[in-house]
Amino acid sequence: MKIAFFCIPAHGHTNPTLGVVRELIARGHEVWYYSYELMRAKIESTGAHFVPCDAYDPQMTLSEEDGARIGKDLAFSTRLIVELTLALDDAILADMKRLQPDVIVADSMAFWGKLIAGKLGVPFVSSTTTFAFNKESARVMQQSPKSLFAMLLSLPKINKSLRPLREKGYAVKSVLDIIQNDNDTDTVVYTSPEFQPCAESFSDHYAFVGPILRGVEQPLEKSEQPTVYISLGTVDNRHPDFYRSCLAALADRPCRVILSAGESTNIAALGQIPANCTVAPRVDQMAVLSVCDAFLTHCGMNSAGEALFYGVPLILFPQTPEQHGVANRAAELGAGVFLESGDSAAIRAAVDTVLHDGSYRAAAQRIAESFRRCGGAKAAADKIESVANDPVRPPAHHPVMTALQLAQAVVGTIAVALLIAAVFARGSARLTLLLLGAVLGAGSNVLKLLDVRKRKRKNA
Repeated sequence: MKIAFFCIPAHGHTNPTLGVVRELIARGHEVWYYSYELMRAKIESTGAHFVPCDAYDPQMTLSEEDGARIGKDLAFSTRLIVELTLALDDAILADMKRLQPDVIVADSMAFWGKLIAGKLGVPFVSSTTTFAFNKESARVMQQSPKSLFAMLLSLPKINKSLRPLREKGYAVKSVLDIIQNDNDTDTVVYTSPEFQPCAESFSDHYAFVGPILRGVEQPLEKSEQPTVYISLGTVDNRHPDFYRSCLAALADRPCRVILSAGESTNIAALGQIPANCTVAPRVDQMAVLSVCDAFLTHCGMNSAGEALFYGVPLILFPQTPEQHGVANRAAELGAGVFLESGDSAAIRAAVDTVLHDGSYRAAAQRIAESFRRCGGAKAAADKIESVANDPVRPPAHHPVMTALQLAQAVVGTIAVALLIAAVFARGSARLTLLLLGAVLGAGSNVLKLLDVRKRKRKNA
């Protein structure tokens, strides 16, 4: 079997796929992995054919300020997606026609893989290294009224950006066709149903396979004193003031502290390193977590999953909406405590709480057990094989709306819209934003239910 993988140049999105690729190759399949030179060594170590995309990618020419906008500015991100898809269009389409893959697997952020699979009619699997996302699970993402309003204002610009894709033959009606996987999209999710919020709302097209961990490279001995690990990940980790606060907070504590400060952090500028602390640009995270007692983390999905796999409780210090979602879930399940601020007193209090209250470790161990019940790389490979061998699967069940329910939804939307008009007249901007969110939600439900009725008539 021939399999094409597509991914973005991010360790957190690439690492979980490596074990899957190894498993597929061990089963006798050939894998072509489209990524970036930054990831060449680790991808080639799996035995896959590495195909670089750097020359076609507009992200390679972005400024640091532009890069910070990706994921925060939907209009800007959509334009980049369109530019990259169009830049890759001729080359990737030619490759796919020559290769004739049996299935395409693409990271949920590598939208061009999904679009190209749809254009060519090739069976498709989404590789989702975050939580699976739908209306129910979205509640953990903590989008503010301000961000929702900004997204609404950007929609005309977004829709305009999508026109070139439609002109090139891509079936894209709205930005949701790019960023959202519905219940009919075959998807591999690298967590357990127990850790995934609202897992019951996803169809059997979703395979929750659990975290797929890297191996330990340099084993670390267990310390007699508790080990506290601190890391803000591999992307946004230039926070020297926070690192100084961590060192000051834990310098006199009876624990071993390991701080991974990132390649771009000037460690010498952090000042005198306390005797019980080790600071390095990077560490073997798997080795540290295997002997760790508490992890102060930015709550990236991979880092949190790796720690919880070892039953390590978390001190939660999220920086982005996605990370807030992971932090919220860990806290909801009792496996972590939020760091209220970045000062030394708050850090010391949070670490002491996690180390001395056994309920956090017990909750983390329960999540670890749920991870181990998942099938890991073998289950992910099984899913990919099943889609390649049986690409035509029945759609997931959608509830059918009655005429009365449809009428109620429409009337409710109109009523809220009228209320918004009244509020605008009285100048309550905050309440207006909240009501606007309600209208958007109600309107979205109406459109979805209309689509259900349309499908029902079509299938009748």
